[in-house]
Amino acid sequence: MDRVVVTGAWTLAVIPARGGSKGIPRKNLAMVAGHPLIAYSIAGALAAERVHRVIVSTDDLEIADVARAYGAEVPFIRPAELATDDTPDLPVFDHALGWLAARAGDPPDILVHLRPTSPLRQVADIDRAVDLLRENPTADSVRSVCAPFQNPYKMWRLTDHGLLAPLLGAEVEEPYNLPHQKLPPVYWQTGYIDATRYRTIVTVRSMTGGAILPLVIGDDSWVDIDTRAMLEHADFLIRTGRVKVATPRRV
Repeated sequence: MDRVVVTGAWTLAVIPARGGSKGIPRKNLAMVAGHPLIAYSIAGALAAERVHRVIVSTDDLEIADVARAYGAEVPFIRPAELATDDTPDLPVFDHALGWLAARAGDPPDILVHLRPTSPLRQVADIDRAVDLLRENPTADSVRSVCAPFQNPYKMWRLTDHGLLAPLLGAEVEEPYNLPHQKLPPVYWQTGYIDATRYRTIVTVRSMTGGAILPLVIGDDSWVDIDTRAMLEHADFLIRTGRVKVATPRRV
């Protein structure tokens, strides 16, 4: 599967999965309800009707083998310098697009960013993100968001004098003294799904651009795994069927 050619308008799903992880060693290969964590993002992408190719970008040979076993393409190994703790997303996607540009076929017009740390992702939401971008030609990207657990209008920072100052500006007078029903609606970016136009990455040199559409999801329908407790929670939700997801399958 290392040389697939797609022409016309098409969508590429990219699943970045580096080998290093501080919180949970080898996190992307940690078992969740009988499958490696990364397998759930691969299964969701393969099941999505709007996605035409699924590529895993990894620096790790074991992750590459597992990803291929679950049906993803791993046509290259990402250089180690693009797989550090502080590597941003843009050069990772640049690298993947550079590999594609050297092969025949048209570049994708939309790229879907699926992080392995969101195994509860719904297939319908992947398609919804792509549809939302296609239906709004002036938008640069789509980003999944939900209502936050804590409202930032009630958050504080410390001044140089050691005093509390509101985190947000003064567009609302004393928001920290208001009931939450009176506060402006705000949203938390979940990392669950991002969809970005090719031109946004290549021309604007951004993963989002300036015109970002929201894909609003429920605050109980996602998890971003960063701790062992979150991993166990996702395992419980999938294993008991409380959250239905695309079932990973080895090919």
